[in-house]
Amino acid sequence: MTAQAQPDVDDALKTKVALLKKPGSYPDSPTKIQTIETHMSWVFLTDRYAYKLKKPVRYPYLDFSSLEARERYCREEYRLNQRLAPGVYLGVLPLCIDDANSARVGGEGRVVEWLVKMRRLPENRMLDQLIKSRRLTPQDIDSVAAVLVRFYCEATPISLDAQAHRARFSATIARNRDILATPHYELPAEQVRSVHERLLTYLETAADLFDRRTREGRIVEGHGDLRPEHVCVETQPIIFDRLEFNRDLRVIDPVDELSFLSMECERLGAAFVRDVLFGAYVRATGDAPPQTLVSFYMAHRASLRARLAALHTVDAPPSRWPHWLAVTADYLRIAEDHSESLAGPATGSAAR
Repeated sequence: MTAQAQPDVDDALKTKVALLKKPGSYPDSPTKIQTIETHMSWVFLTDRYAYKLKKPVRYPYLDFSSLEARERYCREEYRLNQRLAPGVYLGVLPLCIDDANSARVGGEGRVVEWLVKMRRLPENRMLDQLIKSRRLTPQDIDSVAAVLVRFYCEATPISLDAQAHRARFSATIARNRDILATPHYELPAEQVRSVHERLLTYLETAADLFDRRTREGRIVEGHGDLRPEHVCVETQPIIFDRLEFNRDLRVIDPVDELSFLSMECERLGAAFVRDVLFGAYVRATGDAPPQTLVSFYMAHRASLRARLAALHTVDAPPSRWPHWLAVTADYLRIAEDHSESLAGPATGSAAR
């Protein structure tokens, strides 16, 4: 997971970030700038807008290392998010340096970076914040479910090789297991082993179920990263940050994606979200997946999130390691809980 970058690239990024922390660099004359840093981006929040800069990083699953690539993926992010976040993604703007060596977003001169401009969304209406403050209602999730189900119903089915589809799951499960088994993370070896053994066993014994879903055209190009922090429950729910850098990660079974969101909401304390989401999905599509399939997807997603949390210790300062190791253990516990139900047959409708 370690990003590949050169010292001079890091210095250039620090210079750009410093420029973008100055209110005078923006066309909307903000009074102050707030910043959020992730592994792949910097987000600069003004009074009314958010400006997102992609870091010049390269991982096995993405490559933002060139200015041309960052522009291309900024434009792809803008394009992809029009469907589920209408009116939020406002454009792609250059960060320019003029002859007087002055920097300005959307200005004139030499283009040194590209940014996605977005309408700033109300933080107190984000799904994760609603759950944490115990303000989330079933009606809120009803409105989110309506948007998602319509999106999936309108999506064009993707033709996939069923065996290759299962093989990708198998490879990811094995990778999750091998990384989480690393002694550095101090996770219970038996817990890591049993969770991933159950997942691999289910993938093998329920192979016909997975293959049937691909043959029936259940696989679509979805959101790709459907987490509570990417959902804003406004009058018309906004689902943003659709994954732009790797199409393969967006090609997904909607049941997988809804299970992912359900798992994350459960972790935050809103387990009821699953029944509301799947109730709406089953009613609209007639696709009633076995409960074991939902459990598989939830356990698999929790395992993947455990792996990603653990790998944060590669780049995070040691002072943050206890936090990320605690998050890792929490996700692994959730994976264990859901994997325990996989011993039964792959039949029966999802709870709703």
